[in-house]
Amino acid sequence: MKPAITVLGTGRMGAALVHALLKAGHRTTVWNRTLEKTVPLAAAGAAVATSVREAVQASEVIIVNVTDYPATAVLLRGDVAQALRGKLVVELTSGTPQGARETGGWAEDHGVTYLDGAILATPDFIGTEHGTLLVSGPQQAFERSKDMLLALGGNVQHVGDDLGLANALDSALLALMWGSLFGALQSIAVCRAENIDLGELARQWTATAPVVEGLVADLIKRTKAGRLAADNETLSSISPHYSAFRHLVELMEVREIDRTVVDGYDAIFRRGIAAGHLHDDFAALSQFMGKAG
Repeated sequence: MKPAITVLGTGRMGAALVHALLKAGHRTTVWNRTLEKTVPLAAAGAAVATSVREAVQASEVIIVNVTDYPATAVLLRGDVAQALRGKLVVELTSGTPQGARETGGWAEDHGVTYLDGAILATPDFIGTEHGTLLVSGPQQAFERSKDMLLALGGNVQHVGDDLGLANALDSALLALMWGSLFGALQSIAVCRAENIDLGELARQWTATAPVVEGLVADLIKRTKAGRLAADNETLSSISPHYSAFRHLVELMEVREIDRTVVDGYDAIFRRGIAAGHLHDDFAALSQFMGKAG
């Protein structure tokens, strides 16, 4: 028999989680601070609780998808914590690794089984085979709840017992995404300054994207192996990158384009070059992206 599920928080993502659970045949209870947001979910078959305690009492598994960990703490304290004893809480709120570990510690102190997850998808991917969910926490608890989690996305992965790992990986992958998005904003600024049609930028990006993906994959592989010096398999050393980068900076100076993003790149380049890595593999710059200072 499928476990009953409660979802706390029914914003766009929370609502998508509820619809996926209902589609998979789970008896689902919902609670949201703004009651009006639960009306469409009630029409879809969800039960609506008027309090967090009522919502928690209704189910064996509690999924939390609210603003942040402090918001979760507010919801689950007091008499609600007593109602949670012996149940499973799956935290799908975005946060920090430390926040996940602290919440897990609180759960253990209150007799609650706890899993922490990171959703690597937009709401439209929830419940589809391409929906990705990273989960950290006790392996045994993950295995017991895996079928339920698979209702939320076909690519569900247990990434380790350390409760902070899912959010740490989420932050790392978001860093890659934001690097691409801010890079795109920089490209758009250059194209506008030079009167290049953005459709042409899109066409050229499509052609060069596989090259960039290959460089990123190689960078990760070489850094993991500690192969930071240039060798016969080096795809790109720091020297030609920095030469081309200086051309970009010159263009931006002439066109008076905001340099906030590239100044950060320049600082990393300069640290690596000052340390004698000009002709090493680009992966050598990984040594200068740890602790600041």
